[in-house]
Amino acid sequence: MTYDFDLFVIGGGSGGIAASRRAASYGAKVAVAEAHQLGGTCVNRGCVPKKLMVYASRFPKAIEESAGYGWKNELGEFNWKTMITAVQNEVDRLNAIYQRMIDSAEVKLYRQYAKLLDAHTVEVGDEKVTAERILIAVGGHPVKPKIPGIEHTMSSDGMFELAKQPKRIVILGGGYIGCEFAGIMNGLGTEVTMVIRKDQILHGFDEDLRDELHEALQKAGIKIFNSSEIVGIEEDESGVLVKIADKDSEEDKDKMHTIVADAVCLSATGREPSLDGLGLENTAVEINQGAIAIDKHCQTADPSIYAIGDCTDRINLTPVAINEGRVFADTLYGGKDRLMSYDYVPSAVFTTPEAASVGITEKDAIEEYGEENIHVFRSRFRSMYYTLPNKDQKTLMKLVVHTESDKVLGAHMVGDHAAEIIQGIAIALKMGATKADFDATVGIHPSSAEEFVTMR
Repeated sequence: MTYDFDLFVIGGGSGGIAASRRAASYGAKVAVAEAHQLGGTCVNRGCVPKKLMVYASRFPKAIEESAGYGWKNELGEFNWKTMITAVQNEVDRLNAIYQRMIDSAEVKLYRQYAKLLDAHTVEVGDEKVTAERILIAVGGHPVKPKIPGIEHTMSSDGMFELAKQPKRIVILGGGYIGCEFAGIMNGLGTEVTMVIRKDQILHGFDEDLRDELHEALQKAGIKIFNSSEIVGIEEDESGVLVKIADKDSEEDKDKMHTIVADAVCLSATGREPSLDGLGLENTAVEINQGAIAIDKHCQTADPSIYAIGDCTDRINLTPVAINEGRVFADTLYGGKDRLMSYDYVPSAVFTTPEAASVGITEKDAIEEYGEENIHVFRSRFRSMYYTLPNKDQKTLMKLVVHTESDKVLGAHMVGDHAAEIIQGIAIALKMGATKADFDATVGIHPSSAEEFVTMR
């Protein structure tokens, strides 16, 4: 059978673009459907604009600390509109780069939503096109819980659209998105309150990392209501009234709190795959807990349909989606039999201070190997940078080691430049480094990073 395209990609995010370009480079005839801006969540409403805001939020801290080094500086006036405009200009620049990449790869771009009609047919706009294979890369979107007054809130996407800086903000959720936005707004001078359902932030991360960052956020002035939830939201002339209750005591009025804010961001209450209207019911594609189920080749239950990125049940990170897309294209169009590896995928939380991890947590290591077979190395110290400003800001570094093999199973860090440091550590762990390998490595002195090779 003759098809219009060899590959039709639904979704023009980082993963979809990576897959389409790589497949086209092998000579495949490729099309992409994307109704919104190219680049997906990361470029437009996620990691890129958020990281730029993180940079903006750190200048007041740096100016304050510079006094310890002899500088006499005064904190100037921050202009929210200037920052947001500059961030959006950078997003627009990146959109244009993505467009040029699509054009240079000779990939046809449809600026409409796409709907599956069957395993080989896609309806895009008022046109029906066919493809030998279809790749779903539609990503995900934030979800809002059912709370009275939910209409007075915004999702994390709305943080990039605020016309002016709120003086007081309540952030619901203690995941990495909530923690990052809490740090950003706190650094920019907004009064921040976090409401988290669990007793600690960053569920799923290493316990020591969670403890260290939780304490650091509180010391920075962020108020955290843990084991709590928002039970109602109202608006009046004073602002947005947020009613908070202890999770197990909603009816106990003595354990209820009302916070007055200018904005409420439900930034960490979860995300889900954007599958509505996709037409999956017209195919054999199966859903597992709200996400598209795929095998090790990213293939769905329908042999001609594949899926990658945040719409699947794998690791929801942009670099993972990009690698999945390239592995998919290399295997099916490049003649290279590749599999995506999900081992030792590093991750970071761009708070202030940063947190980053690679490998498994101490808890998971104990569950898998037994406590008697795990040796944990920890180091907690004040880095040299904070000695002259006399700041009590600590750095935490941790290695989780399998005793019998001496293999390093996990590395975790809270401190300045944690993401940059853990990226290098990730290479070592991916290669199977042992604690003896770390010990035999000469450190760079003086640096915080050298602690990873001097812990005994």
